[in-house]
This record gives sequence, C-alpha cells and structure tokens, in this order.
Amino acid sequence: MNRTFSICALFLLFTAAVNAQVASHARTVQPQQAPKSSSVTALKPTGKPVARVNGSVLTEADLVREEYAIFPYARQHNGIPKDMAPQIREGAMKMLIFEELVYQEAQHRKMTVTPARMQNAEAQFRKQFSSPAEFNAFLQSDFQGSRDLFLEKVRRSLLIEAFLKIEVDSKSGVTPAEVRAYYEKNSARFAHPETYTFQSISIIPPEHASASQIAEGRKRVEKAYAQAQQSKTSRQFGALAEKTSDDDYRVVLGQHKPVPADQLPPQVKKALQSLQPGAITSIIQVDQAFTILHLQEHAPSGKEKFANVQAQLTKELHESKTNQLRSALDQKLRKDAKIEML
Repeated sequence: MNRTFSICALFLLFTAAVNAQVASHARTVQPQQAPKSSSVTALKPTGKPVARVNGSVLTEADLVREEYAIFPYARQHNGIPKDMAPQIREGAMKMLIFEELVYQEAQHRKMTVTPARMQNAEAQFRKQFSSPAEFNAFLQSDFQGSRDLFLEKVRRSLLIEAFLKIEVDSKSGVTPAEVRAYYEKNSARFAHPETYTFQSISIIPPEHASASQIAEGRKRVEKAYAQAQQSKTSRQFGALAEKTSDDDYRVVLGQHKPVPADQLPPQVKKALQSLQPGAITSIIQVDQAFTILHLQEHAPSGKEKFANVQAQLTKELHESKTNQLRSALDQKLRKDAKIEML
C-alpha cells in the first residue's frame, strides 16, 4: 500500500482502465492491443458488485481500475498474465477497500473540496481528450451523460488525496538527524570490502590438456603479454583482450566489475597487491590457465561516506515510514468497519 496519490490520480486511473476497453471514447494515444493468449487473463469491467464496505457497494469496474493501477502494462498485453492475476487481484481488492474506507472517513470528518480545486482538477482531466466531443462521448458512455456524476467521482478522488496528505504525507517526513542516526546505527550496511577493478586477458587450454597444449597456451600468453606491455590505456588493453582472450570477458573488452579481495585466487591477489592503477601484472597461472591483468582501481575496505548515501537513504526511510503509516491507517479504519466480499 505504497502508492502516491496525486491530484485526481484515482479517477485518472479509473478512466484509463475503462478507456482500454471502450473504443468510442479512447484517448488520443491508443493503447496497443496484443493478440489474445491463453496465458493472459482479460480485464472486463462490469457493474457486478465485488464487495460491500459499510453498506457501500464496490463493483468489478472499480476493481479493474485498481488492477490497471498495479499492472499498467495490461493495456498493452490485453490483460494480466495468468500467473500474476491472483496476486494482482488480491492487491487491487485491498487497495480498493482501503480507498473506500478513506473516502468514508473523509466524509465523516466533513472534509470538503473548494470550487477552485474542483475546477482545476476538471480542467486538467479534460486535457486528456482531443476535443469537447470526445470528452462528451466519455461522459455519455461512463456516466450516462451526467457531468454531476463525473464531478462526484473527481470530488471523491480529491477527498482521498486530501485525507492521505493529512494522515500520511504530513507525518512521513524524515529529518536529517533521523537519517544520520540510521546511518550510524546500521554502519555494517554501509561498510564495503577491499576491492580490485581490472581487465583480463586469459588463455585457457582445453580441459585435460596435454603437455603440448599447455605449452602452446604458454606461447600464446607470452605473445599477448608482449603486446599488452605496449598498451597505454584501458581501451588499448581492452582491444587486445577482445582479440586474444579465451574467457567470456573478451566481449566487454576484458572488463570486470569490482571484485572483493577475499574472492580472488591467492596468486591473483598477490599480483595485484604490488601494482599501482594503470599497471599490468606479469603472467599469472591459475591451474592450467594463464592470465594477464590490467589494474584500474584498488579500493581499500572502509565505510561509505554519509554524504554519498544521504539522499538515497532519505528516500528509503521516507518510503518505509509512508508504508508504515498507510498500513496502520488501514488497520485502524478496518477495525470497526463492516466489509463483505460478494
């Protein structure tokens, strides 16, 4: 339950789901329809009741709108993959009931939406249609031509948004002090091991190679080593790796991501320890394979600086706090509610 509610977002999602099924009022940008498949569950909005919350009936159309919000690619795939459908429907039902409980509580508190806010929301929504005629066709198809019914749906969405701003958004802020405290308390998370970043050229004789095959591998690597010593840059070394190396890294110019020192073979680690970035090792033999490494970076073990992780950590803590507040609000609203699955 971690979705962010923006102006008229719920209503826009509702119409997105319906527009995917009703061509008469489709938007200017048409969703592509994929061929039907037995592995896809088609979404067909209807007025069939699916739940009752404190007496208010929620319909299949409402539920489909939530499914599209969770899995927006359904419009491109003409439905939801069958292996995902049960989980998505369960999540959509939970969100649908949560929204209805929020809306009812907003009404109970006598919250209102100003005329100016309504006018702005309606204006923003109308921009999705290419012409007044297209918008009117939408009203006719989905609201029996009633602008009042349409505006009631907009008002509902805005009330939900306003309520969540009060009960969730305004309480989910994270201070720099809280972020710093988390960083200090969870220092192990931000520790990083000693790593080496390098390129490789590897000559690998066949499995169960004979003495002559191993000797041939030695000749190849010695030739490659003589050429590697002439390379001045990572690009030059990489071009040689692409041309002569036997390992899979040749397709990425011999490039390896940072490797923790404790994951390297002892002879490789020993060879790298004596180098400065930009230098090339001598020929290293690991079992029957021969390799040459170009050291690019050596990063000692340490702890990531707070300044480097502060922004991402602030975002994570904010999202976590938001989810906790939403969950607590959901439990509180459900506590005395009468919810019936139909």
